[in-house]
Amino acid sequence: MSVEEIRSRLRKDKVDYMLAQYVDIHGTPRCKGVPASAFDLFVAGSAGFAGAAVSGMGQGPHDHDMIAIPDLDSYTPVPWEEGVARFACDITVDGTPWAYCPRTALRLACDRLRQEGYVMMVGVEAEHFLVSRRPDGSIVPFDPDGVDTMDKPCYDFKSLSGSMGYLRTLIGYLERLGWEPYASDHEDANSQYELNWKYAEAVTSADRLTFYKMMTSQVAKRFGAIATHMPKPFAKLTGSGCHFHISLWDLERQKNLFLDGDDRRGLGLSTLGYRFLAGAMSHARALAAVVAPTVNDYKRLSVGEFLTGATSGFTWTPAFVSYGDNNRTQMFRIPEPGRFECRLVSGSVNPYLGMAAFIAAGLDGIHRKLDPGEPNAGRNMYTMTLDEVKRHGLALVPQSLPEAVDAFEADPVIQSALGPELAAEFVKVKRQEWVKYHNTISQWEIDRYLTLF
Repeated sequence: MSVEEIRSRLRKDKVDYMLAQYVDIHGTPRCKGVPASAFDLFVAGSAGFAGAAVSGMGQGPHDHDMIAIPDLDSYTPVPWEEGVARFACDITVDGTPWAYCPRTALRLACDRLRQEGYVMMVGVEAEHFLVSRRPDGSIVPFDPDGVDTMDKPCYDFKSLSGSMGYLRTLIGYLERLGWEPYASDHEDANSQYELNWKYAEAVTSADRLTFYKMMTSQVAKRFGAIATHMPKPFAKLTGSGCHFHISLWDLERQKNLFLDGDDRRGLGLSTLGYRFLAGAMSHARALAAVVAPTVNDYKRLSVGEFLTGATSGFTWTPAFVSYGDNNRTQMFRIPEPGRFECRLVSGSVNPYLGMAAFIAAGLDGIHRKLDPGEPNAGRNMYTMTLDEVKRHGLALVPQSLPEAVDAFEADPVIQSALGPELAAEFVKVKRQEWVKYHNTISQWEIDRYLTLF
């Protein structure tokens, strides 16, 4: 949209306050409020930020301001707060795009993809929990009716009903925004939910997922709950994923280039789709660091007995780098012709970095003309022994953040998605995160070791 079109929208929507919003290295939304009367100044670069006050932005306290430049096409009325609109922003410093800006990294990746004649479309499945905080600081599943207690609560009506007002509010907001929501459900864990809306071009999908997380946080508190996209808030319950559904389209976004009705494997995927998928599989262990970027993620992604260790019976997370048909035990699932799903992606993903990494991996597969091999059709991957895994040549999902970061550091293709500066900052931040975690003493350690020796 043009500046004049935005001025018109601001008047029509009676907006008096704008959010200049970008994300840090974690994908956390960072904002500055700008009165609508200062719109011209905002467009010209008036929204400045001290980068050293924000995680992973590559600045010290001596550096020049980061300037948030609004993407006018990202204009989004804030449905829960009358008179407010959000603009997703790219960061510049001294008039130059800032290499540590995650949104800029994704835009550059999309530019490279367009040069090859493709546009990546992405749909997301944003699972999350509603929780309550006790006076002692601990959390419990949010259960206002006291009925969300089943071992297998997925799709349960009574469990859903307790938060139906919350879900209906979200869906109503998404409809007002034109996102085309089409489903909501109670997920596999107690007080865990998922909403679905239509796929879009990668940058738009990343902007929307970021805004959706902002929305859930504000709507949940109206109902007395905390919305969390933390991957694994409860040890015995299924964790929260944010599965990406990926396809490549032509530049006019009229033709799905992954779709092939004559696929000899019967999955409806084209040669281009298989090559992109093979690229993602060949870089999957490094991808893990980007799409499952926290210490907590690897409690969601544990293998062995923990694959079936959730109260519901399954964790619904991948253990091995594999692909198959409409089979949720695979890392990569082809639920219908023309797209694939990656089930590795977690609720903690920074969507800009995650999608940029997929573009780099997929393009590598296309350039090298990789093939993923035959699908694991009909196989329950959770029942495979480690000997069987080795026999089939399958790689394991990393089992800790350091293991995933090691894979990232050894993979120049995935690093290139972030660029050298942001990739180095990512490694530094994640190494620090692990050290801080590793130097805490858990209750498990006290219980196990205090009187053992």
